[in-house]
Amino acid sequence: MPRSNFSHVDQWVFDLDNTLYPPQARLFDQIEKKMTRYVMEQLGVDHDRANHLRRHYWATYGTTLAGLMREHDIDPDPYLIEVHEISLDHLEPDASLAAGIRALPGRKIVYTNGSAPYAERVLAARGLSGLFDAVYGVEHAGFRPKPEIEAFRTVFDRDGIAPERAAMFEDDPRNLAAPHEMGMRTVHVAPEAHQADHIHHHTDDLADFLARLT
Repeated sequence: MPRSNFSHVDQWVFDLDNTLYPPQARLFDQIEKKMTRYVMEQLGVDHDRANHLRRHYWATYGTTLAGLMREHDIDPDPYLIEVHEISLDHLEPDASLAAGIRALPGRKIVYTNGSAPYAERVLAARGLSGLFDAVYGVEHAGFRPKPEIEAFRTVFDRDGIAPERAAMFEDDPRNLAAPHEMGMRTVHVAPEAHQADHIHHHTDDLADFLARLT
């Protein structure tokens, strides 16, 4: 992974879940249970149906919330509060990751399909508070989710990100297609590589990857 591939980059965009903490933390196990319960209560369906709809909306619209909003006119604010009220007790600070992020030149932001308050809690638990210039949640994209290109454009326009000078770090391969199309350098962060034209790099160790950049 030549450093020269990032010589033009001075704007760094990081996803949150399973990117700035390892998938082994399994926070989404907690979130998915909350989502399923919320669907059950709001739509009056049983657990199996709610679980099916949760997965179906994620696959079809990018997030469960997007499906609930489009098909059932669900108010997003109570949903985001409820599903992100989870325990972060088993997250640990990562000094190596913090050092790698701190050393990056230029502007650094977090952009997640979760909510910004939830992201701030996760960053604090990982010892990453204060390292980013801004934290954006799905609410800052008008509740439009990644992978929609308009969601990225909304957040990047708001922040002043210039895609041709930026890199995107993300665990979900779907969410790297739009950044690639916009001209960003893309990095897939996951235990296993995903081969696709819109992915420039893969790493299963973000801290190590950043250390090699700086």
